[in-house]
Amino acid sequence: MLTLPNFLTLLRIIAVPVFLILVSNRHYAPALVMFLAAGITDTVDGVIARVMDSKSALGASLDPLADKLLLVSSFLILTWIGVIPPWLMILVLTRDAVILSGYLAIYFVSTPIEVNPTPVSKLNTCLEMLTVGFALTTLARPDIPMAQTNLVIWYLTGTTITISGVHYVYSGLLWYQRQGTASPVESRRPARPGNG
Repeated sequence: MLTLPNFLTLLRIIAVPVFLILVSNRHYAPALVMFLAAGITDTVDGVIARVMDSKSALGASLDPLADKLLLVSSFLILTWIGVIPPWLMILVLTRDAVILSGYLAIYFVSTPIEVNPTPVSKLNTCLEMLTVGFALTTLARPDIPMAQTNLVIWYLTGTTITISGVHYVYSGLLWYQRQGTASPVESRRPARPGNG
């Protein structure tokens, strides 16, 4: 069932190629507005889902997918343009690839692991959004001095990426170790689907 929150999430996914076209054609101000709108709808659809009690498995899957598509594509194109440093993009891609690979490995060799966003991962997502937003502001408004602000946000984002990535890997290894010592009945018990 396509609920209003799911519809808003689909709009965010559809907006990704439009956003990339705007940036690649140097329409930075409209791209910034679209990115801000995507961030606002991300908050709005979550609030609506809670208020209207319309949370769904589809929404739990689409919402993080929409966030990742927007953030990863933003980091890629803004690094290509030269307003985000390559080392930060590499950290973003490495963290996501390691987490996804670990989850898939556990999924195929054991029961699915429940993935819930940690406080540091939520902070990291917020900082990644700020990194992209400030980079777009740098492009859209070159008259505003953003160099020091960008530098600070880069290192903060890089720090939270590293911490959250290490935490997810540690949690996954710890969970897998517990599965190895659990009884056969416990090890076959399916994990509850997470929303992270």
